[in-house]
Amino acid sequence: MPETRPLQIQYLKAACSTCSVLELCLPIGLTGPEVERLDTLIVQRFKVKKGTALYRAGDPLRSLYAVRIGSFKTCVLSVDGREQVTGFQMPGEILGLDAISTDLHACNAFALEDSEVCPIHFAHLEKLAQELPSLQHNLNKILSREIVRDHDMLMMLGNMNSDERLAAFLLNLSQRLNMRGYSSKDFVLKMRREEIGSYLGLRLETICRGIAHLRDRGLVEIAGRNVNIQDMEGLKQLVVGCHRPLR
Repeated sequence: MPETRPLQIQYLKAACSTCSVLELCLPIGLTGPEVERLDTLIVQRFKVKKGTALYRAGDPLRSLYAVRIGSFKTCVLSVDGREQVTGFQMPGEILGLDAISTDLHACNAFALEDSEVCPIHFAHLEKLAQELPSLQHNLNKILSREIVRDHDMLMMLGNMNSDERLAAFLLNLSQRLNMRGYSSKDFVLKMRREEIGSYLGLRLETICRGIAHLRDRGLVEIAGRNVNIQDMEGLKQLVVGCHRPLR
């Protein structure tokens, strides 16, 4: 994109069929020949440096972006310039869905670390989805999952206290990392505590108190950005009202 090229993003050839997050991304469930057809839409994947915007609110929709390496945050700015974090994305997840309804991005997407994405030209993707029902099905599932995540977030903000929100957030990260082959109990937070607070609707001092409360209850130990979940079942019991698997 125009705003990223001056930042010396490195372009590389992509290949869906050999990607390490193939089973978590858009091609999930597609046959070999179907994956090859999807792969032709990804002309070149590219790297995004930590802190760099992949796209900004108001940018026109050109592509969806599959996260291959690294992590991102999406956020919006209030009228007075305050940032509201709306989500965190990791490998195998899709960025850019916010622009489908209006053809303009509704939020900003920033890399939380040096990352790499696979751009999928949206107009070409729509055309291919008309030819491949399995691909259209996957697109529908991805959109539905975003809606369910929004509903879960509303439930969390409306029904949970601050400690429960923090516990639910950590469980969500734990499950998503475990699906990618990483430890569910020991991991590193890629986002700052202020960003976690923004996402959960909590002040920084409330996040810090929540971390201390979870530690005092023997549930989680957090040192800097290093997380060690010491009592997974106890942490789940704390999340009152979360009857569905965390997404």
